Amino acid sequence: MLPDIPWFVYAMLLAPMGLIVFAAIYKYFEVRAASDWPSVPGEVVISAPEVRNVKVIDSGREAGHRFEERNFANITYEYVIAGQRYRNNRVSIGEDRGNFEVAETIARYPVGKPVTVYYNPNRRSEAVLERDIPKGVFGCLVWMVVISVIGVFGSAIGFNKLTEIATTRVANAPMVVALGAFGAVMALVALAIQRHARQARHWPTVKGTIATSGLERFRSAPEDNRRGQIMFKAKISYTYSFNGTGYTGTVASISGEVSSTSDGAVQRWVKRYRDGQTVDVYVNPANPSESVLEPRARGIWVVWVIVAVLWAMAAFVATRG
Repeated sequence: MLPDIPWFVYAMLLAPMGLIVFAAIYKYFEVRAASDWPSVPGEVVISAPEVRNVKVIDSGREAGHRFEERNFANITYEYVIAGQRYRNNRVSIGEDRGNFEVAETIARYPVGKPVTVYYNPNRRSEAVLERDIPKGVFGCLVWMVVISVIGVFGSAIGFNKLTEIATTRVANAPMVVALGAFGAVMALVALAIQRHARQARHWPTVKGTIATSGLERFRSAPEDNRRGQIMFKAKISYTYSFNGTGYTGTVASISGEVSSTSDGAVQRWVKRYRDGQTVDVYVNPANPSESVLEPRARGIWVVWVIVAVLWAMAAFVATRG
């Protein structure tokens, strides 16, 4: 039986999945429309890696978003309709968010390759080379929805049952279960970071060059109807080549970069990397767009301290609360 939790709490937990489902439905109708587009022959004129700024949702910032540099395959092709020449660089009807199959796409569409271009008859400058969504995408979406629903409602039911069981044994059972659960979640996060760091240390290394090294200044999200604080974060990017394809990376540490209200604290970290400096870059061979300069879980001990504190508080409340 579901615990007595307001409906909007469930709605907030399921909202991200709802957005994904909405985007999938929108993309489905886009694919349906493209399936009737006529085709003309074309030719690839540019086939090279390219870095683009991608807008990413970030609720921790006043603006609600940030921009990330990501790697893309720039496949530009030309085609002629009724004597007029057009140029486009959209490969697939699917959404390309970058850092995915860059080298593979470039190899698939080299310069000079003849291609079949599917174009929108109502807007001829709109075209694609691949108008089919990869097989299995909608099946994966269904499983994601099922897992999300089970996860949200299962967690609520499980929390409620644990609380009922704990109530017969300890005082302040809801607080004890909540602290224990938060600690468990933090522990899982720490273990995932450490596992990723272990994997990254075995990635092949290549020589790279620091492209930019500086501070990013932004304002955090408002709190209690007050404007957020001015925050600083390291902004480091580097270039490297893997198997003949050039990439740009922005991940200096496997554990991520922490924002701070002190520009001096961040500056000390940034000074480790100078513009033009040669560095060792650890590259994921399965996806060369993923790379890191330091494959160590730097500062992960802080997370474990938080876990220990949460569990100690749970034990204190259970025994003395």
